[in-house]
Amino acid sequence: MPPRRAVPPPGQRAQQGPPGSPPQGFRQPGNRPVPPPGREPDLITHHAHNGTDDFGRDPYDDGYDDAAFNEFADDVEPQDELDEKGKKVLTPAQRKKRRWKIIRRVSYAFVGLFFVVPAIAFVITYFLVDVPTPDSIKSLQNQPITYFDANGQQLGRELPPGGDRQLLKPGEVPEVVKHAVYSAEDATFETNSGFDVTGILRAVWNQVSGGQGGGSTISQQYIKQATQNDAPTLTRKWTELAKSFKMNNQQSKEEIITSYLNIVYFGRGANGIQAAAKAYFNKDAKDLNASEASLLAGLIQGPGRSENQAYAQKRWAYVMDQMVANKWLRADERATFQYPTPIAKNANKEQNSGKLTYQVQQRIKDELAAKGYDENKLFSSGAKIYTTIDPAAQDAAEKAAADGMKGQTDENLLNALVAVDPKTGGVLAYYGGPELVKDANGKDQIGQDRANQARNPGSSVKAFDLTAFLKMGKGLGETFDGSNNRVLGGRTVRNAGDSASCGKDCTVAKAMEISANTVFYDMVLNVTKPSRVAEAAKEAGVKVAPDGKSVLYTDDNNISLGGGGTAVTPEDMAAAYSSFANGGTYHEQHFVAKLTNNQDEVEFDQNNIKTNPAFDDDASKSQQIAGNVTEALVPVINHSNLKCPSGHECAGKTGTQQYTAKDSDPKSYGDRNAQTWMVGYTPSVSAAVWVGGDGNKPLHDPKNKPIFGATIAGPTWQNFMNLYLKGKPAEKFDKVQAIGKDVNDVTTTQSKPPDTPTTTTPPTSTESSPSTEPSDTDTSTPTRTRTRPGPPITSIDPGQGNTFGGGGGVAQPPGSGPG
Repeated sequence: MPPRRAVPPPGQRAQQGPPGSPPQGFRQPGNRPVPPPGREPDLITHHAHNGTDDFGRDPYDDGYDDAAFNEFADDVEPQDELDEKGKKVLTPAQRKKRRWKIIRRVSYAFVGLFFVVPAIAFVITYFLVDVPTPDSIKSLQNQPITYFDANGQQLGRELPPGGDRQLLKPGEVPEVVKHAVYSAEDATFETNSGFDVTGILRAVWNQVSGGQGGGSTISQQYIKQATQNDAPTLTRKWTELAKSFKMNNQQSKEEIITSYLNIVYFGRGANGIQAAAKAYFNKDAKDLNASEASLLAGLIQGPGRSENQAYAQKRWAYVMDQMVANKWLRADERATFQYPTPIAKNANKEQNSGKLTYQVQQRIKDELAAKGYDENKLFSSGAKIYTTIDPAAQDAAEKAAADGMKGQTDENLLNALVAVDPKTGGVLAYYGGPELVKDANGKDQIGQDRANQARNPGSSVKAFDLTAFLKMGKGLGETFDGSNNRVLGGRTVRNAGDSASCGKDCTVAKAMEISANTVFYDMVLNVTKPSRVAEAAKEAGVKVAPDGKSVLYTDDNNISLGGGGTAVTPEDMAAAYSSFANGGTYHEQHFVAKLTNNQDEVEFDQNNIKTNPAFDDDASKSQQIAGNVTEALVPVINHSNLKCPSGHECAGKTGTQQYTAKDSDPKSYGDRNAQTWMVGYTPSVSAAVWVGGDGNKPLHDPKNKPIFGATIAGPTWQNFMNLYLKGKPAEKFDKVQAIGKDVNDVTTTQSKPPDTPTTTTPPTSTESSPSTEPSDTDTSTPTRTRTRPGPPITSIDPGQGNTFGGGGGVAQPPGSGPG
């Protein structure tokens, strides 16, 4: 190979000929240059001959590289390096340039997608939407609520009461009310533009992180209240923002807050601040003080919990503190205010409910509110409520309750009756006492609902003692010492009446029939333990807090005899016994079978809700347990001098709780009772009857003798069952196999009850001393007295009880049968 040409230093052009000679590549006349021997002629592709500049660039180059020919050139620069994927390897500068190019393009897309497009869409939405007026909302919310009975016949109709829709004008809402609402809902209302971006972001964060709190301004809340649309959709939120922004452009802040306070719901059926002021304090909105305004403002977030005092007080305190924080109330003024006490619920409310009783109506509303359907939604949708109330059962309940109280001379006597359908859990009849009673001044007032108040159930709780015992595999043939005056767990427990004669080897079946206290106290104390009894009661249908009002106290053994801290409502007792009647299948008690709007669109259908076995995951095992309980309760009916409806098998249990005597009481009060029960069932209906006093009252019959479960409650129950089941097909209980030791295989020597039942006098030992609430267990603690007449349950001292009045005895003549 001939040697290559010398390459000139950088920056210096190669000399191709003698000085002054023309550049090579141009033909000279008559003188064609001859290439040196052994060397190829220069190609025109060499930049020294193709007119490129000093930097090797052709100003006429079109940018396309003849890469295919480069391999044939011996003096071209090396080609770009490629990575393993065949892509060009970029220099750091090239990579940086490419990154910024990508960032710019993504930024343009982001701005377009999240700012330009939404802005255009928002403007379009802004001109398409209309802001609803309070007058238009008023007409929409005036749709009646209609109630139907179990037969589909109209039971009642309710309209928003007069005055509840009164609209205030701008300037009529006092500043203290506005400041309270701002503090509760939107502290920046006076300055924001209708929606709060930071609030929205905060709401998003709360939802993502599991926190609480929304991001809606008062303007947005007004739109939501006005449209009654709170669906968690982007479409709803988007139009809500547009409407609230438009509202702030079209109306003043004074107009907006007035409109909002005219339609917002405060609970108690009150829509608007004027109606709320009347419903809670019986005054006009202009007369509310800071404390009252704070309570109402605090209820806006939870109007369905208006009667929950703990919630209301918490919200009141929060609003008051926020008013101080926002300088709308001085701290020294805040310190002088106390929590305001509202007037009684519905004290000013008139109802248009036809045959529907007020008590049933309130229980229906309580049930629907717990499901998220408060009065505001019911009125807005023109709700149609299909109840489980059977008019025949309701009539029978009211008649039986009235008949049972005829001739009674004790003014302290009260009663309640609830009936439940075992096959559905639907409440067939509900009577909680008279709807109207006289107050101290002789004026009519709404009576209390006794069917929804918890009382000591006495021996009617023994059905749950037995359930817990059977769940452990024990049977009705097991025996216990049923002797009277037994010392158990440091307490002297005694029987009452003929149950004192159960004997040393008393079977569980016999103990249930005669209601021997010592047997069941021993059973729970030493075998099942109180917690299993409470579990069985809840499985059957007894509802404890927070879902119900009943209390199942397990820190002592008083639950075994239904005393001490244990208290159950008549509604819960009827529902729980219905689980036995239905062969161990649990159906939650309820008043509403179906809810629709005025267009008959179904909100929910209780009939489609799945049910479960009550006492065991195995349905057949649960049925066996319930059947054994029924077998034990069947003889109680006859022993209590009661009869089943003609053609129907029935079972049940009485209950009696003794009055706790005071030092100043006559000696005869020592045998008086304060609460009595009869709970029983057939396969098609379970009913609970309670007859007692408002708390610890010494009750008596017209002959001034103590009353027992079989004195008034028992005959009332029997009368109801006869009235309701008259003409209905005969029915019998399913037979099941015995659990554990079969009572038919046990041979015991039972003491024969005396021909004339007597009441055993309670022991006079210092061990037996009554408690603040009558119960069936004894305690060795000093006697306590009670100066106020009634419950609430919170006043019960769960640690004490007595051993007498356990609901199993028979009063001495001329008294009634077993209690």
